[in-house]
Amino acid sequence: MGDSKEAGTEAPPAGTAARGGLSLLSQGESEEPSAQGSALFLGGNEVKSRAVVKYSSAPPRTAFARLQEKTDLKLPPANWLRESAKLGPAGTTILGNSRKSKPFSSFGMAYDFIDSVGNDVDVVSDSENIKKLLKIPYSKSHVSMAVHRIGRTLLLDELDIQELFMRSSQTGDWTWLKEFYQRLIDQKWQRKKKSKEHWYQKAILSKFLYYSINGDGAAQPVPSAAEQQESSSTDQTNDSDGASWPAPFEMPSSVSEDPGASSQGLKNDFARNILWTFEDIHMLVGSNMPIFGGGRYPAVSLRLRDNNKPINVLTGIDYWLDNLICNVPELVMCFHVNGIVQKYEMIKTEEIPNLENSNFSTKVIKDIAQNILSFLKSNCTKEGHTYWLFKASGSDIVKLYDLTTLCEETEDKYQNPFTMPVAILLYKVACNMMMKKNQNKKHYGTVRTLLLNCVKLLDKSRHPQIIASANYMLSELFQLDEPKKEESSGSPLNENSDESYSEEEEEMPDSDENGSYSTCSDPSDDNKAVAIIKSVGELSVPEKYKSIHQIRPSCAFPVCHDTEERCRLVLSYVLEGLKSVDSSIKKESDLPAADPNTPIPLKYEDESTRGGPEGLEKQMALFLDKMGSLQKGNYSSQSGMIPGSWQHKMKLQLILKSSKAYYVLSDAAMSLQKYGRALRYIKLALQSHDTYCCLCTNMLSEVLLFLSQYLTLCGDIQLMLAQNANNRAAHLEEFNYQTKEDQEILHSLHRESSCQGFAWATDLSTDLESQLSVSCKCYEAANEILQFSDLKSQNPEQYIQVLKRMGNIRNEIGVFYMNQAAALQSERVVSKTVSTAEQQLWKKSFSCFEKGIHNFESIDDATNAALLLCNTGRLMRICAQAHCGAGDEFKREFSPEEGLYYNKAVDYYLKALRSLGTRDTHPAVWDSVNWELSTTYFTMATLQQDYAPLSRKAQEQIEKEVSEAMMKSLKYCDVDLVSARQPLCQYRAATIHHRLASMYHSCLRNQVGDEHLRKQHRVLADLHYSKAVKLFQLLKDAPCELLRVQLERVAFAEFQMTSQNSNIGKLKTLSGALDIMVRTKHAFQLIRKELVEEFDQPKSEETPPAADSSPSLNREEVIKLLGIFESRLSFLLLQSIKLLSSTKKKTSSNLEEDVVLKTNKQIYSQLLRATANKNASLLERIDVLVHLLDQLARGSGGGGGALQ
Repeated sequence: MGDSKEAGTEAPPAGTAARGGLSLLSQGESEEPSAQGSALFLGGNEVKSRAVVKYSSAPPRTAFARLQEKTDLKLPPANWLRESAKLGPAGTTILGNSRKSKPFSSFGMAYDFIDSVGNDVDVVSDSENIKKLLKIPYSKSHVSMAVHRIGRTLLLDELDIQELFMRSSQTGDWTWLKEFYQRLIDQKWQRKKKSKEHWYQKAILSKFLYYSINGDGAAQPVPSAAEQQESSSTDQTNDSDGASWPAPFEMPSSVSEDPGASSQGLKNDFARNILWTFEDIHMLVGSNMPIFGGGRYPAVSLRLRDNNKPINVLTGIDYWLDNLICNVPELVMCFHVNGIVQKYEMIKTEEIPNLENSNFSTKVIKDIAQNILSFLKSNCTKEGHTYWLFKASGSDIVKLYDLTTLCEETEDKYQNPFTMPVAILLYKVACNMMMKKNQNKKHYGTVRTLLLNCVKLLDKSRHPQIIASANYMLSELFQLDEPKKEESSGSPLNENSDESYSEEEEEMPDSDENGSYSTCSDPSDDNKAVAIIKSVGELSVPEKYKSIHQIRPSCAFPVCHDTEERCRLVLSYVLEGLKSVDSSIKKESDLPAADPNTPIPLKYEDESTRGGPEGLEKQMALFLDKMGSLQKGNYSSQSGMIPGSWQHKMKLQLILKSSKAYYVLSDAAMSLQKYGRALRYIKLALQSHDTYCCLCTNMLSEVLLFLSQYLTLCGDIQLMLAQNANNRAAHLEEFNYQTKEDQEILHSLHRESSCQGFAWATDLSTDLESQLSVSCKCYEAANEILQFSDLKSQNPEQYIQVLKRMGNIRNEIGVFYMNQAAALQSERVVSKTVSTAEQQLWKKSFSCFEKGIHNFESIDDATNAALLLCNTGRLMRICAQAHCGAGDEFKREFSPEEGLYYNKAVDYYLKALRSLGTRDTHPAVWDSVNWELSTTYFTMATLQQDYAPLSRKAQEQIEKEVSEAMMKSLKYCDVDLVSARQPLCQYRAATIHHRLASMYHSCLRNQVGDEHLRKQHRVLADLHYSKAVKLFQLLKDAPCELLRVQLERVAFAEFQMTSQNSNIGKLKTLSGALDIMVRTKHAFQLIRKELVEEFDQPKSEETPPAADSSPSLNREEVIKLLGIFESRLSFLLLQSIKLLSSTKKKTSSNLEEDVVLKTNKQIYSQLLRATANKNASLLERIDVLVHLLDQLARGSGGGGGALQ
């Protein structure tokens, strides 16, 4: 048929002149395809009929030559039986339009119009078979047809029992049917010979047609291109074993590629293929009727009749249906007597049902058509089964047998010659549906059923390629790349309830609404029949057999509710496909030969070479070297597959599918936190991919991208395993478990490769450092792959993800080494030098942080870069702390190394702030960096203050540096920002002010000389003390610190008093100091509250301390401060009493001072009594003091009120 077949186009292909004889319009040929079919109104009974030519190889329509009267048709014309383009294939084959149809003619048409099969068309058949079925109630002749169901389409073929049984004696193909036929239907079967009259009629018709071609007997036209193509394709025969099958989704270029295709006549050699709609029945019909035209008659069919024999109903129906199917409006009848032409008669198609002796109702023909279709659709329910519709000659009973079931009862179930064409057709229809991307999801249920039935029909050993391809397509039906859309994808897949049946439901008994046909048990021979029409007369009754095919069972696509279930289904199909491929490869042994390039792993291999980062480096180098060579296309299959063979192509597809399925399984296990299982699946994915790499001759960038994704996930899993070390036993158990399916897939992979290419990435190590290193190597490898084929520019998202992960894992490793260094430092016995091991760890940690920072900066990830800079700062602080131990504790001084590392830390923190730019970028990180920076400055200042490097620097220089560092620390310590860290900031700021105040206080005590400087220090000390008090008062959990600051302020006042000469001045200072004492009441109240809470707690050991009780209350500290406070209060009161008494003697009496003096004396006496009582508890002492401070506050009145 060549390439000119174009399924689905109403207009025929260019160059074939296919419009011949289509139009019912009197103007002649219409150019519009839409005009090529229309409704006919015949004899008052309206029957809708529309015919559209899908393909035609018929020659251009020519006028027929009207023969002269008395022409003798018994004499052969000059051109008789020569190939004639005008007659088309009807010329030389079996003469005229009464040719016998081949047993597989419908398959030839179905292959060519695969789009129509399974969906739009109800019936595919030769027009002769259609006519024979519609004439059943009128005819006594036998009917024997094979029926096959594909989706909603029925394929009808003549099953010539006599011819088949003649063949069976030669080939043995149909022996089982012959036995069945003889046993149940016709015991005395013998071949009936055709009569001489039959051959005489054939010959005379043939001569008449040759005479009618313009009456020109001498001409012998050159065959058309279409026919040449046709005849050449007829000559092609294929050996069924060596047939080459298409890879998935590649439709075969021609039907002749199919095994046994041409030998079984699977060719579409009709002159025309017509899409005929008769009422509501859509049929794809093949016809060879010669159509003539020209002049007054644009399209006519030509018939020869014996004048002595009147036209009967059967002939009338025959002529009428032929004209309807081919859309021919008129019929020319030539009458003869004993071969001598008498006359011609012209009859319109719609008049044929009303001819004398040939009256029939078109309405009845319509009812017959609908009844037969309903009967067949209701009973031929199993796809892939061969049904036999049989009516014996002269009988009224029509029976339907399921030959597949009968054949399966014989020894070889593959003896049914229809099996292979049916399987191929099921496969092709499924292929075709899969290729329609726009609507394939809707048909997934149908596709799956078609493929499962195709696989069921085929013998695995004989047809491994189709089985492998079908299994691959079955695996393709499940979308692995949409794991999150399961719920939504479920609904459209179930919409196609009328597409076909699902195999679970295929055994259901058919409903029998009218009792018209059923599995009849009356005669003994009927128990094998699927269904029976008891009388052909029933077919004429309108809607006797209702269209049960409209209530078809659904063919629902299985909805997989979770990812694992879906992947497991995919892998089961992949495994079946792999088994088919492997079974077809002839091999001496199933065990793969050793690959000379792959080292055999030995059990005693040293841990350091395997797990350690150094060993990994080598493995990575080998891997990347291999990846580089793959780019050049190296190929090494161990099973002996030939590159480019169907096995090679199919195995590549299947292996890639398995690797994707395992990747999705791994990803799902990862999200369930089943890290051992996830590692096992990603190992299988990588083993599949490794095998793919070994087989692949041309690596696609898409496949490299998959590998990058697999390695990225593997890196994630190794990192999670490192972080969940406490559950290692469970992870190990999951990792080592393997299903039988996985083992079988792995066995198939091992036939091609050692699968060791990624072994370095998928080991479950027990060593944390090793796991982190492997994770890092996975990300590095994924990144390298993205660099190979410029994939990073095509997949920027993936590239960014890989770099983020690389930055993250380098941070993890950096922190790991940093923590190890800190641990070594804490274990170190006070020694004078830093160990080499520590320094090595610092270097490793620093290197990781540096690379990580570079990764994040390259993708403009400022926040993560800032975090790594922050960690580098922390590393510098650890280095600084390591140097502080070096030296004698008593002569300890702040060393230059410490200063250097702290300053480096400051630099990194400042870089982190610069990286962020503003707080808005990431407030939490910004605040964290500020806090760390503040801490660094504070630590530096504290160390310089506590361990002043006096051997190297002057006191003033140190004080200046401390002051600067403290002020910088304050700058980065935000006390006003409301956050969880606010109390810490307030405490830090209060401590800084306290330390600065203490420092200036100390300077003031030790300084002699410069009065201006002394005054400056006095002001600064006073300022910082007051700020420290304010901040400590905001805190509820620092009463001791508040008390200490207040006591230092009192001491500061006492120190000032020593330098004062006048009593008034001293009294004023004393009054201020007592006022400070009064203000400490808040601190005592806080201490008292905590003591009461402690005391109220149950003494039982089981109850832990309440969560809100402050752990910071140090009893010893409180007792010590309490002692100091009592002595200082006692001293101040005594000094006050003395000064007030002496002033009273010298000057006139002052009423206010008298009150103060009296109060102070009372308080002083009470204080002396209280301190004298050594048995008083801490709580009692505090109660006394609070009481005394209350009195002092009331008594002093405004006396010292002005002082702060």
